[in-house]
This record gives sequence, C-alpha cells and structure tokens, in this order.
Amino acid sequence: MSDFSIKVEGLSKLYRISHLSGQRTVRDAVHHGARLVWRRLRWNTKPTREEFWALRDVNFELKAGEVVGIIGRNGAGKSTLLKVLSRITEPTKGRITLRGRIASLLEVGTGFHPELTGRDNIYLNGAIHGLSRAEITRKFDQIVEFAEVSRFLDTPVKRYSSGMYVRLAFAVAAHLEPDILIVDEVLAVGDSAFQRKCLGKIREVSTEEGRTVLFVSHNLASVRQLCSRAILLEQGRVAFDGPTAEALAAYTKPKETKAEYKHVGGDGAARITHLRLLGEGGAIPVFPIFGTIRIEIELEAKPEAGGLECFILIYGDDGECVAASFQADSGAKSEPGAGTRVISVEFKNPFAPGMYMVSAGIFDAYRQFHDWVEFAETFEVLPGFSDGKAFDQRLGRISLDAEWMP
Repeated sequence: MSDFSIKVEGLSKLYRISHLSGQRTVRDAVHHGARLVWRRLRWNTKPTREEFWALRDVNFELKAGEVVGIIGRNGAGKSTLLKVLSRITEPTKGRITLRGRIASLLEVGTGFHPELTGRDNIYLNGAIHGLSRAEITRKFDQIVEFAEVSRFLDTPVKRYSSGMYVRLAFAVAAHLEPDILIVDEVLAVGDSAFQRKCLGKIREVSTEEGRTVLFVSHNLASVRQLCSRAILLEQGRVAFDGPTAEALAAYTKPKETKAEYKHVGGDGAARITHLRLLGEGGAIPVFPIFGTIRIEIELEAKPEAGGLECFILIYGDDGECVAASFQADSGAKSEPGAGTRVISVEFKNPFAPGMYMVSAGIFDAYRQFHDWVEFAETFEVLPGFSDGKAFDQRLGRISLDAEWMP
C-alpha cells in the first residue's frame, strides 16, 4: 500500500465566464435572461459565455512528510488547485484522495469571524478543524506566543491589521497538528521576521512531526530553501514535477520563441514582439558586475497607438522586484505612428551575482496601458568584475559603484 498523504488523479476544474453586464435587481436579471433566450431562438446566437479550464488533467502524489512547492505565473492555476484540495471548490473532473486532517491558510481572514475576539476565533478555528475544546486549550498558549498577539487577544479581529490576521491564522493552522498543511502566498503579508519564523515552523512540522506541507509562493528563494520537490503549473497543467532546482530552472528559463511570451495585460494597441538582452553567453546572457547591460524591446504599434513609453522591471530568482526603469526617466520619447520599432535601454550592471528575470511593458502619454510581458527573459550576473577581477561572494542584491576615500 502506498504511503501517500495526497493523491490527485486527472483533476480538472472548469469555470464558465459570463460576459453579460451586471444586473442590479432580480427583475433586471429575469428580464435580461428572457431577452437572451429570445435572441437565441430568433437569431440562433451563441450564449455570451466562455469556458475557462483553470486546471486540466493534473496528476501528482505527495508522500507523508514531504514539503512540496507549487510554482507558476499568475493565472497558472495554483490558487484553484489549493481551493480544490481544501474542499472549498468542487472539481469538474478527476479524483482527490486525502489521508488525515487538513489545515489550509489561503486568504487573510479565512475561517475567522470578524466580530469575535482573537481568543474566540482560536477556539472557533480549532472546532472547524475537528478538535475538542480541551485539545485546543492544551495548545492555546503556544498559539498565542507564536502569533505575538497576546495584547489584542480579547479584541475583535475586525480591528486587526492584515499582518496580525496572518500571524494568528498561521499559528492556529500550524499548532493544531494537521496531517496536511496547505499554505498559499498569504505569508507575504507578514513582515520578514515573521516569514522566517513561519518557514522554521513549516520545516519543523515536516521533518520532526512527519506532516505533509504544500507550499505556494512567488518567493522562489523560500521555495528553494524549504522544498525538496516542486510542481510547476502552466495554464492549468503540470509542466514539471521533480527536484526543486530543476523546477525553478524550468520556471525561469528564457523563452525560445516570441510566441512563448506571456502577455498578461493591456489593450493591445501596441504589443511587444521580442525582447533581447545583449550580453555574452549562450541561451542565457551573462554580465559581469558593473559591466554594461543593453536591453532591446521590439514592438508593433497599431495606427491608434499614440506616443509610446516602455518600461522594464527586473526580478531576482526569489520573485522579488529589485529594480525598475521607465523610458521617461531619461526624457526619451517615441513618436506616434503605426509599425515596428525597437526601443532600447542601457545601464551599468548594479546587481550582485545571481539569476535575474526581466518583464517589460508599454503605455502611452496618457498612461493608457497597452501591453505587459511577464518574465520574458533571464540573465545571469557572474561573480567577477568588468575589469576581469574576480570576487567570490557578496551579500545583498545590489553592488554599489561607490568611490571610497582613505
């Protein structure tokens, strides 16, 4: 018999998206529905709804005691997967087998009653997870100490900050001894010290208590540090399932074709068709510290596009944005007009050694948003300077090009 704690077989989730304008009253809804039926009968028109598969044929198995990361871009299906596993949402197809009690931390305030105090919500949340009052009482002091909310324990949680909400919710979920702990990006709300505390607790419940943890985060450094295995989701499907280092490499790999760019917003009046990083190296360009980085953005503008302005955002391999640059910063402007053009930006590399990802976008002079490509390209900064001198290790993300005086 397999020792799995979670088994997912052929899991799919379908959403039907309506494009009808909202109705304010029941009467409006009935009237609009009648008109829709009449139109379909008279003109044989199709309903103004589309089908969206948030998950498609997802299969994986988690063993007891494993800490597995779920990674992927926005809209990849991560949150939907967790909601289905937590029994918040019903799957459209497939089968899920869970062994043991499950605790989920998906959104700020989930499972809390805003009018009740922190003390009352601890008991309420414990009861939801199937524990008796005596069992919760035994864990009560540990929960309060971990959450650091003792001063506000008898205050209604509706007066809590989002950080206090998260501290208490995580403390309850982690200390009530679930067999399976599911944690979404919600931990990003807390401060860095509490995030480190949570990561330590997750490691403790998995390694020392043998509990299964499913961890979703855009902070790739946390995934790398915490998880021995990661599942990469792309457009609702499992694109990779294996060792964390290989999953992160697949997630951050440079795009091989223009068609692979993920356009995640904008009206399309102008569209990024290619983004090039001009540096040394093969598939992934490499740059020395303080060397020159040049990025070229090729775009196609429609006649209705006005004067265009590009911008770039640069992320570390932990998913955190570390730098940004806008075309207007240097006073450069692009003339309006249709057609293909190339806009470039050049700067002295300020980054410490490591892997970085570039996103780019376009808007016009009126701040009308045209296009945005997420994590379009990847580059690496080598542990050496542009003059050839080597440096083995340095802390932080930014290398200061500073002048020191004796």
